[in-house]
Amino acid sequence: MNPLNSCDFTQAGDPLVLFQRWFEEARQNEPNDPEAMALASVDGEGMPDVRMVLCKDVDARGVAFYTNAQSAKGRQLLASPKAAALFHWKSLRRQIRLRGPVALTSEAEADAYFAGRARDSQLGAIASQQSRPLESRAALEGAVARLAATYGEGAVPRPAYWRGFRLTALAMEFWQDGAFRLHDRVLFSRDAPEAPWSRQRLYP
Repeated sequence: MNPLNSCDFTQAGDPLVLFQRWFEEARQNEPNDPEAMALASVDGEGMPDVRMVLCKDVDARGVAFYTNAQSAKGRQLLASPKAAALFHWKSLRRQIRLRGPVALTSEAEADAYFAGRARDSQLGAIASQQSRPLESRAALEGAVARLAATYGEGAVPRPAYWRGFRLTALAMEFWQDGAFRLHDRVLFSRDAPEAPWSRQRLYP
């Protein structure tokens, strides 16, 4: 039996362990951006907004990603710190949905991740006034060039507005493709981050 197509996940007791197992299998087998997840938030009017981000850390606390906190998603998450996320690994025919509260990661975590990024990505993060109007591509490239000249070969410091967010799931739904659209779906839910999980199988 191919372990990537087995249904043993429906009997899993700890969704966080199962998530980490699926995430690692995706990293090994999904050819395109296995860390990509759709992240949904709401604006001040309650209108939902969704975009793709990269999950950069997974542990018992939740899934973490990094962004410009002054961007549209950053402002939305700070104003209404709840979100939903979706991982869809098309090649593996699997997906995981998460919902729950969002909080900033520590400054130290943001520093460590930023320091590990490629230098050009660091410069781009500073140059980009994310989500705001841009007059031309040349203006963006010019800003990057000026920053490169400013920092030379020295370290590029993390800007204060470039932060990490962590989504702590209160609900996690695992979905696996099945023949004739008889998919397997299992929902894990809890009332609070410290509460025990309950498990329920769902109709496809």
